[in-house]
This record gives sequence, C-alpha cells and structure tokens, in this order.
Amino acid sequence: MTSLLVRGGGALNGHIRPSANKNAVLPILCATLLTEAPITLRNVPDITDVRRLVEIFRDLGSSVEWDMDQGVMQLEQRNLSAAVTARSPEAMRAAVLLVPGFLHRLRTAALQGATKGCTLGARELDPHIEVFRAFGTRIDDSDPAVIALSAPSRFPAADLWLEYASVTTSENFILCAVVADGVSHLTNAACEPHVQELCGFLTAMGAKIGGAGTSSLTIEGVRELSGIDYSFWEDFHEIATFLALGAVSGGAISVRNQHPEFFPLIDRTFAKFGVEIEHKNGLSSIAGGQTLKVRKPFTDTLIMKVEAAPWPYVPADLLPIFIALGVRAEGQTMFWNKVYEGALGWHTELALFGAHTLMCDPHRLITFGGKELRPGTVTSPYIIRVAIALLMIATSIEGESVILDADPIRRAHPDFVGNLVSLGAQVQWEA
Repeated sequence: MTSLLVRGGGALNGHIRPSANKNAVLPILCATLLTEAPITLRNVPDITDVRRLVEIFRDLGSSVEWDMDQGVMQLEQRNLSAAVTARSPEAMRAAVLLVPGFLHRLRTAALQGATKGCTLGARELDPHIEVFRAFGTRIDDSDPAVIALSAPSRFPAADLWLEYASVTTSENFILCAVVADGVSHLTNAACEPHVQELCGFLTAMGAKIGGAGTSSLTIEGVRELSGIDYSFWEDFHEIATFLALGAVSGGAISVRNQHPEFFPLIDRTFAKFGVEIEHKNGLSSIAGGQTLKVRKPFTDTLIMKVEAAPWPYVPADLLPIFIALGVRAEGQTMFWNKVYEGALGWHTELALFGAHTLMCDPHRLITFGGKELRPGTVTSPYIIRVAIALLMIATSIEGESVILDADPIRRAHPDFVGNLVSLGAQVQWEA
C-alpha cells in the first residue's frame, strides 16, 4: 500500500473534467458479455478494477483494444472460450456482475464464497443467488469455497421483489432479464444514477426496459443485443468530491457536469454547512471564500442531521466527504449511515488531526466542528471515499500530513492526485 504526502493550508482553485463513475463502468463492461457485436466505449477510466476486468476478458478469448491515453476501449466478445473457468475473482466485489454474461454465453459460472470490496461491512451473496435462481439457474454449493452455477439454454422470465434495494443485485436482475425469454418484473429495484446509466446503455443496444430510475422495472427480453459506440457520463461522486475540496479549502472550483438533475439533494446537503453550489452551462461551481458553518435546525432541541441511504437519499458513498465538511464547519452535525454497519470506524483517525467526534453506534456519528486542527499521520481503511475525506481534511490544515494506505483512491479515480495538483494542491504519492 502507498501513502499520500499532503502539504496543506492553501485554497484550491480551477476547473476539473471528472472521470466516469466506476459504479457505472464496471456493470457496463460486464454487460458487454451479453453480445458478440463490437462495442466502443469512451471516457473509460484507467482504474484498478477496469484493468482486472480487461484481464478476465482477454483470458476468456475476447478482443480488447484500450487506448488508455484517449480513454477509448474497443471490445468484441465473440470468441469466448468454454475451456476457461468462468469464475468471478475474489478481490473485486463487482465481479459478481460477470455472472449473467457467463451464464448467458457459457451456461456456467462459479462464485467465490467470499468476494471482497471496500471494508464497509457485510455484503452478502444470497440476494444475487436468489436472482440467478429466479432465472432458472441451478446452484451447487457442495464445495464451501466455490458456488457453482449452471443455466438453461435461455433464461426464463422472472418476477422478483427484493428485500433491499441493492444496486448490484438490481443490476444482476437487469442483465439477466434483458436476454430472458419473456417479460420480467423487479420490485424494490435500486435507482441510483449508475443503475440508470446501465439501463440507458442496454436500451441503446436494443434492450426493452421500462421504469428506469424508479423502484419498479418491467423488462421484455430480446434474443440479441446490438453493438454500440457509447460515452460514459461524468461521475457524480467525483463532481461532489471536488466541490467539497473547494469548500473545505476556501477555494473556487468548477467541475464539468452534464447531469445536474442528480444534484438537488446533494446541493441541499452542502447548504447545511454554509456551502452554495451553482449549476450553469454544463458546469457545477463553488465560489471561493465561503464560510463553513452548520445551519441550525428550526427545531432547537435537535442538531443538524445528514442521513445516507439508498437513492434518492444522500448516497452513502458521499457521506465521508460531508463528514470532512462537518469537522471543518462550526457547529454540530449527526451523520447517519443507514446502509453499512462498518463505515464509520475511521472516526478515530480524525482525532489524530485534533477533530472532536462521538460514535453513537455503528451507524451514527456526531462531529463537533470548527475546532483548531493540526497536521497528522492517519491511516485510511480500504474505503475509497474515506481516503479522500482524510485527504480533504489534510489539505485544509497548514503543514505536512500523511495519509497511509491511500491506495483505495486508485480504484475509482484515475488521476486524482494529478487533478489536485492542477488545482494548486501540494500532494504526492509515496511508496
């Protein structure tokens, strides 16, 4: 693992063109397995998980040409080798999204018993198994280390009501349903922007998806999906992150954003800390010199609260950057993560900067902001946005800080440090 050396205290100013959303790129890459037609993808980020998927595709016999400098990838998943074991890799949680393509093309797949991702808490396989079983897949769990799956010649249509609006479970349902025989229905579907982008991508390939962006999907399966030339949307997480970096440093930052329709609640959450965001002419911007102060609720017996839950709530992935704002803004804020039970344990690292926090329970944290902070050496858990939140705080403190184990940033942001440097930050990777 590598570290980030940060010399903070200066305002960050400038313009950023964000990369694509990892949470859209990975399922869309997995969706390319559903067709033999050639596909061109643009604005593809050079991140760890994309490289892993490309290795898997090439091992399967796929043709993949990737111009990393231009961000253009050309794929043709025509000659998949049945001799290669279609097994999802343990090191990448999103690899479970490979299964529909494997089952559709090769009729077989294997799941590791314990796939990994960010250390956010338990992320079970059972909902995915329910999806695959609903589409006629046979499950063999006689080997505790590997779950073997085998599919019929074509998925039958399915009707499923999810216990929880899981993003990857919803995406697995969608990937199966678009090539199933008949009309499938999903109730309590996730509707995050990256799920909507996946639906848009598949629709452009000829899929018939009704209800995208809602909790109820109706999908009519088709026999074949066509090729496509597709450009990824900007990552709303990255847009919000750079705006927060501007806020916490007192600088003025604009970020390209072609989809401001996803930002009303995110904007209102920034406003809770005295930060105003403007969307105009394809840009989202923050003016310099805004005073960070927590807005007081009208109910004077309560403190300000930020609740993170499945979309359309504030995304749980953005909660750490708002916690960083809560540490810097004068006043008290309660942060409530309703999704993951292991996502707030990093609050002890904040104390190394001199921040005051109180852990109420595994899901709730209170910040007592506006305290004088000092440079420090902190250790990031394997959570992308937490590494960024620690970096945010370090950039706002005059002096030299170190973020140990900051590698998770590279899983989602191809040139995050380079972008920071372009804004005037003094930050560098150290082995």
